Amino acid sequence: MLDDGTPIVRATPGDAGEILTLQRACWVQEAQANDTLDIPALQESFDDVRGWLGEWDTWVVRRAGRLVGAVRGRLEGEHTWDIGRIMVAPDLQGSGLGRVLLEHIQAVAPAGVTSYVLFTGAASARNQRLYKKAGFRLRTDLPAPPHAVVLSKRR
Repeated sequence: MLDDGTPIVRATPGDAGEILTLQRACWVQEAQANDTLDIPALQESFDDVRGWLGEWDTWVVRRAGRLVGAVRGRLEGEHTWDIGRIMVAPDLQGSGLGRVLLEHIQAVAPAGVTSYVLFTGAASARNQRLYKKAGFRLRTDLPAPPHAVVLSKRR
């Protein structure tokens, strides 16, 4: 729950369209910051989003009925919680919602998780600052998608 009482709730298949819209709004900014359109989140279709909603533990935030934030996580192997798609509507970025979503997805990780991992754009300075402030560290020893860096944190 956010400080103002707004709940963070599990996403449903019916959220796919709004998640796709939010995702595109967020990742256009990433494309500009990283000077590439070769970003998986920008290449996905509605069906892709519906598909991964069944594979990821996804949470959303709505304000006045509008989907304004989302985050997802899933178990990789036995002990690693893969965090992804932290999204905040462009007009609300910088309000602390991304930090709260990051805290939430870590808190809902299964009990056996010993570490968290995520990736972000190599030139996404704002995102990297958020993750480093939350205790994540750059991991040059782990493979990253093109134009991205991997960060991790022990639980």
